[in-house]
Amino acid sequence: MLAAAERVGVSADNVIFPSLWPRVRADEASENRITKLNRCRNLRMNKHKYLKCFTVVAVSVAICLPSLAEDKKASKKDGQQPSESEMMAMMMELAKPGENHKLLAGGVGTWTYTVKMWMNPDPTAPPGESSGTAVTKKVLDGRYFISEHTGQMQIPGPDGKMMDMEFKGISTEGYDNVKKKFVSSWIDNMGTGIMNSEGTYDPATKTFTYHAEYEAMPGMKTKIREVIKITDKDHHIFEFYEDRGGKDVKTMEISYTRKR
Repeated sequence: MLAAAERVGVSADNVIFPSLWPRVRADEASENRITKLNRCRNLRMNKHKYLKCFTVVAVSVAICLPSLAEDKKASKKDGQQPSESEMMAMMMELAKPGENHKLLAGGVGTWTYTVKMWMNPDPTAPPGESSGTAVTKKVLDGRYFISEHTGQMQIPGPDGKMMDMEFKGISTEGYDNVKKKFVSSWIDNMGTGIMNSEGTYDPATKTFTYHAEYEAMPGMKTKIREVIKITDKDHHIFEFYEDRGGKDVKTMEISYTRKR
């Protein structure tokens, strides 16, 4: 039998003699029974585990649902969450122009202006002066006011000498009914950033005061304060202050006169 096994390429170690077949089959049957028992045991354990998890989840849901229902009732009762129609009514009301927008409407028209700028580090040096024209229009039914400034100004050239430059700038002003603050943005042809500011109005002195922060050079942020004093309906003065070492320093003043 060994010789026949070797001829067909089967190792002698793998040959099972006929006399041993009953024992081998008995061992295989025993192993099969053990495997089936283990499978049954695992199924019972898994079933118990799943039932336990399901029970925990079911109990949690049963506890949470009444609480959620009570929270919803309480929320409606206390008025913490307005209905969709109430929220829409609030939004429509906040979108309406009001008395503060009427204040800004006083600036609509064409203005001539003169500028004084203190750019020289020497405090005794006279300010640089320039002039221009500003046209202010209301947009979106008086919710916002856009002013376009054009003028000529002198700036230091590459050689250090003063040179003339055409200046252009645009401001957008409004009053935010949600923040309850005056808001403004400014862009011009001397940079690529947008300066945003927020402010208040003092009716006793007829003065707007805005605060902002701008970054003229990388890493060099500067806090600023803008003051607009309304002299009368045809005149107002704009003052620009920079925070230099914790001290407000006026670096620009613009006087506006309504053009007739």
